Amino acid sequence: MINYRRVQQLGILLLALSALHCQPQAPNDQPFNVVFILIDDMGWTDTAGFGSTFYETPYLDQLMQESMRFTSGYAACPVCSPTRASILTGKTPALLKQTDWIPGRRNRADQKLLQVEDRDYLDLEERTLANILNDAGYTTAHVGKWHLGLGDEYLPQYRGFDINIAGNERGSPPSYYYPYSRKDWRDTTKIFQLTDLLEGGEEGEYLTDRLAEEAASFISANKDTPFFLHFSQYAVHTPLQSRPDLKEKYEARYTPYSDSTDFSYEGKRPVRIEHNHPTYAGMVESMDASVGRIMRALEENNIDERTIVIFFSDNGGLSTSEGWPTANVPLRTGKGWLYEGGIRVPMLIKWPGISDQQQTCDIPVSSIDFVPTILDMVGLDNQIPQDVEGISLVPLLEGNETLDRSRLYWHYPHYSNQGGKPGGAVRAGNLKLIENYEDNSLELYDLSADIEEKHNLIETMPHIGDSLRQQLNTWRRTVEAQMPQPNPDYSGM
Repeated sequence: MINYRRVQQLGILLLALSALHCQPQAPNDQPFNVVFILIDDMGWTDTAGFGSTFYETPYLDQLMQESMRFTSGYAACPVCSPTRASILTGKTPALLKQTDWIPGRRNRADQKLLQVEDRDYLDLEERTLANILNDAGYTTAHVGKWHLGLGDEYLPQYRGFDINIAGNERGSPPSYYYPYSRKDWRDTTKIFQLTDLLEGGEEGEYLTDRLAEEAASFISANKDTPFFLHFSQYAVHTPLQSRPDLKEKYEARYTPYSDSTDFSYEGKRPVRIEHNHPTYAGMVESMDASVGRIMRALEENNIDERTIVIFFSDNGGLSTSEGWPTANVPLRTGKGWLYEGGIRVPMLIKWPGISDQQQTCDIPVSSIDFVPTILDMVGLDNQIPQDVEGISLVPLLEGNETLDRSRLYWHYPHYSNQGGKPGGAVRAGNLKLIENYEDNSLELYDLSADIEEKHNLIETMPHIGDSLRQQLNTWRRTVEAQMPQPNPDYSGM
């Protein structure tokens, strides 16, 4: 439900006008709008432009022709909530003390370590990207999935967004079909629903389509003023529910799978290695159409040339559990793991007049970089918080071939629902080290020669492994990372 919650006071308006005056100007002497399109659980190769031969994504393929494509774009965490927090703050989940999905997985006797008791919310002391842009005169809207706190005080409308449409504490929709509700299987008297946040609707309405229309309406209503739209689709997260017509379309080209050709194994856990799930393919096409709807709204309102568009996924594709709907090949595993399939994601940035023709960048970048990058792009670089860990990607967008950063770090001290175990990682150049917290073992990979992470080099390059582990330990101390402790109830199962 659209809720314009406040009118800014005179002092804030004067500050905003001053800030806008010194920003880089788009055509017609207007500041750039920002549209951030965030997809849930979308894998690195889940578009035709990134490699899929089964899914159809014509609108994303077109956006790619008008954008810089980051082939080493990384989520700050292999699961959703921490990455989403990093996007809005420019900080790593370890620094935020928010390192797992909300509310996270419980301790179990078959887990050697206890789950870290991280925050089930984005700390209210954190000033978000929406806060900063809102104070600078931008109208701000969140549309779709939120999942950054248990309790109303953590909702988007209290984190810098003027408008919140369909964002609540949940990480997935009860249903993708109107009225977007289902009964709680643990308590059938309780109903989960989104209809209290989405007015109207009718039988047959599909959530991904509805959210796109809500976002397009916001664009039309705010075409004459600078705006920030955080368009966060619930798709392509479970439940696996496609529009019936699209499911039938992909079923017609579907070849029944066999375990030997469609799955490999990570230990004892099956891992899908082919794109051939009809329902998921239909969900991907609907997601792609929602991107097309956004781009069409910008064009219809003649503001496409003064709107920055960013496309990103919050973690890798779901390939090792919960229906095994997609594959991340050539990347190893997927969501919930620190291998490339869990953290490397599709990423596009379209900046009209600067980076609006197809270009490719393979320099490693992260979701922690969006806050400084966006503020730099719109001329608010003096508003970048001093404690952000990300850096501006503007030099890359302007054509530079290097970035003033040597390493990226990850800290995931949890067991994931998808089979991943507690660990940390660091990427330095083409080398990537993974430290497994259960037994302190190390894995070292040269991603330039082994993007599949098949060949552990730790035995042949132990000195490099030790050096990278020391760097990882130093970073963890710097951010005061929470470390998991032994589980006294561990059964050894």
